[in-house]
Amino acid sequence: MDYGKHRAPQGYEPGESIPTTLIRVPVRIVVVVLVLPVRMVGDALTALWRAADRVLLRPLGRALAWLLDTLVLTPLTWLYSWVLTPLGKAASWLAVALLLWPWIGLWRYVLVPVARYGIAAPAAWLYRAVLTPLGHGLRWIGTALPAPAARGLGTGLARLLATLLVLPVAALWRYVVVPVVRYGLILPVVWLYGTVLTPIGLGTAWVLDRLWQGTAWVLGQLRRGIAAIGRGLAIALARLVMTLLVAPVSWAYRHVLAPVGREIAAAFEVARRIAGYVSRAVGRALARLVMALLVAPVSWAYRTLFTPVGHVLRDSVWAPARRAAAEAGRAARAALASARETVRRARRDAWRALAGSAGGTRSGEPLGMPARTLGSTTTVPSAAQAPETPLPGEKLVWRG
Repeated sequence: MDYGKHRAPQGYEPGESIPTTLIRVPVRIVVVVLVLPVRMVGDALTALWRAADRVLLRPLGRALAWLLDTLVLTPLTWLYSWVLTPLGKAASWLAVALLLWPWIGLWRYVLVPVARYGIAAPAAWLYRAVLTPLGHGLRWIGTALPAPAARGLGTGLARLLATLLVLPVAALWRYVVVPVVRYGLILPVVWLYGTVLTPIGLGTAWVLDRLWQGTAWVLGQLRRGIAAIGRGLAIALARLVMTLLVAPVSWAYRHVLAPVGREIAAAFEVARRIAGYVSRAVGRALARLVMALLVAPVSWAYRTLFTPVGHVLRDSVWAPARRAAAEAGRAARAALASARETVRRARRDAWRALAGSAGGTRSGEPLGMPARTLGSTTTVPSAAQAPETPLPGEKLVWRG
């Protein structure tokens, strides 16, 4: 016997651990116990919903749709088409005729002509023929007559103002303010800035630059030392976390949680299939039970009892009753026809008695056909008149 070529059982993956193999069967049993009622209840509710939809909801929906269409939509459509639409058109025409057309006529034939020929045209003529020439004349008078006097007065006032105000102010600015500001303020300030303040500022800037460079070098060395210490601490902390936390969690996930989760998922899948098989088996059993206890007896009773009884009732009761009703209907129609013929004859005889034989036939009434003898086409004057109902192939003669 070759002990080196054994295989793993079917459904088990090679390389699985012993805890995985030990927890598989209990987990699947527990999951089947939990999933089976849920699956059966779900299948039962699905079957009930489909049966209710097929037997109750669809016919009820069709009936409600027909009822809505018959009692609501059709009357509303008729009301909209034959009542509301004509009323709306009549109301719109009436509103236009009573509200819009009067205003249009008032605007077109009253307001526009009055505004155009009563206001705009006279105003334009007044502006063009009176006001424009008057304005041109007034402008010529105002520019031609006082212009020399105004120009001379303006020149004198300008020279007086220049002599009294502008010349003293210009001399004060040129010979007093400008020399004082230039030689008493600007030149000393420029000399002080170039000779004293600039060397002091350059020396101060050089000293501050040297101090800043030394401070920056010291801070850089200190930052490098702190960064090296922080990197060492971070590496040590990371190794400590990896050793004490990540490695155990990874081992637990890889060897415990992942197999357990995989087995639970596989157990749920197996339980779902088993529950489906059990639910289908229970459904078939219930269907067979219903067929055996309800459908088969009803079908047998319908086929064995109700069908023969129905045939007997149809042949013995319904058919004779229908024939009797048809005969009674024909007899009633014949009696009505005879009564109608009698009334017509009495009316015709009365008319003949009142108006005479020349006008005996009324306009628009059919004339009765003369009777014929058997076997010939000639008429017999003394025979009884034929009924007004024509024979097959014949037509009534109307005289208007």
